[in-house]
Amino acid sequence: MAIKDWHEDDRPREKLLKFGAAHLSDAEILAIFLRTGTQSQSAIELARHLITQFGSLAELLSAPKDVVLACHGIGPAKYAQILASLEMGTRYLDSQLRTGQALGRSQAVKDYISTQLRREPREVFAVLCLDNALNLLNYEILFTGGISSCSVCIKHVLRHALTHSASQLIIAHNHPHTDAQPSAADNRLTDELKKACDLIDLSLIDHIIVGRNDTLSYAENALYPFA
Repeated sequence: MAIKDWHEDDRPREKLLKFGAAHLSDAEILAIFLRTGTQSQSAIELARHLITQFGSLAELLSAPKDVVLACHGIGPAKYAQILASLEMGTRYLDSQLRTGQALGRSQAVKDYISTQLRREPREVFAVLCLDNALNLLNYEILFTGGISSCSVCIKHVLRHALTHSASQLIIAHNHPHTDAQPSAADNRLTDELKKACDLIDLSLIDHIIVGRNDTLSYAENALYPFA
């Protein structure tokens, strides 16, 4: 049965307008951006198939272009719509962070960093420079490593923060092929960087790790040295 023949409360667009986006599944949200399906699948069936094939919506959004385009029913137009939806979310969060509206909410910060880092095929280390009012002054990837590690120079991080007149920092890195659980090296770097920041009256307020399908905040989980 085509989506147009479904009951109005079951159609993704109508359901979103009537009940709100929170009531839609990942497949229903994706179907709205895909707009159409194939001869044998409705848009929502295609969306469900894609999410199942990649394992999750996050995996689909971070998959390489050629892998997504190789999927039946996905051409350049649909792929462009998927990328545009991801970029729109990223820009919305960026605009909130730059006015300090979202930095008091850890989930918003995690969402922003996740959209920035989840597509990175190698491990990278990023820094968010903030002022006293939690306005975002600068976001930048400072170091790029390999598949499972990334070397970080603490002096360079501090110099970068001072260059942007930051009074507070959030650091972040990704685990491209594993979950977001911190390693011993992650914990050691966080501790050393926080101590270095304290010496120059710079506040390190969080370390966020973006895994394949999850995101972890040191501060939110009261992990040392934020306990």
